[in-house]
Amino acid sequence: MVVAVFDSGFGGLSLLNEAMREIDGCDFIYFADNDNAPYGVKSIDEIKALSIDAVEFLRPMADIIVIACNTATSAAVSELRSKFTLPIIGMEPAVKLGENSSGDILVIATPATIKGAKLNELIKRSNLSDKTYLLPMPRLVEFAQNMEFDTDKVRRYIAEELERFNRENISLLVLGCTHFNYFKDSFNDLMPNCKIVDGVSGTIRQIKRKISELRECGKTQPVRLTYYSSKRKESINRIVPFLSRLDKMAKI
Repeated sequence: MVVAVFDSGFGGLSLLNEAMREIDGCDFIYFADNDNAPYGVKSIDEIKALSIDAVEFLRPMADIIVIACNTATSAAVSELRSKFTLPIIGMEPAVKLGENSSGDILVIATPATIKGAKLNELIKRSNLSDKTYLLPMPRLVEFAQNMEFDTDKVRRYIAEELERFNRENISLLVLGCTHFNYFKDSFNDLMPNCKIVDGVSGTIRQIKRKISELRECGKTQPVRLTYYSSKRKESINRIVPFLSRLDKMAKI
């Protein structure tokens, strides 16, 4: 059983890192479309075309494809599922976790995700429109791609963006982009009483269900990982520093 995880860049490693811990007996492919990152500032048509191209590349090698990118899921998952027959699992911001939130909810994501109909429909279906605020933070994707995680520039950018809100009223921060998981420490420092959530756990549950349906995943095989950067096969050593950073952020 081969599970391919696709993202516009290194953000989806946050999902891959957890998936490799929780799912045994599968091989993983990680595809980062670094040549075309970031997706979050592109048009819907551009995102669709890039997503279709990535899935076309991965399809011969994978049994399941996971779109570990909220932006690509929002823009393209419906078209991908209609175009391809293999299982395609997408991600969405974990807004539903705010149903029992005592205060306001802040969803941070890319501009494309925030403008997209999928997120706004999700908020309406969850009956959370009156307490949910949206904030695009596109520069965090660039910082993550460049492995700039905890510099003064990063912390200043995050602090300035959050100044738009009364942080004392926010009880739930939803990370609506997988790249943002690299910055949990900065968000935690600025919002120590706020719970931080993402869509990783929910997506992994979907992967497990789909594997169970396919009934091909054993429990004794070692996990193997292959890494592609925009169709170029590269050493997994390239992504080890990102995985190490995510291990630290997982403790927050």
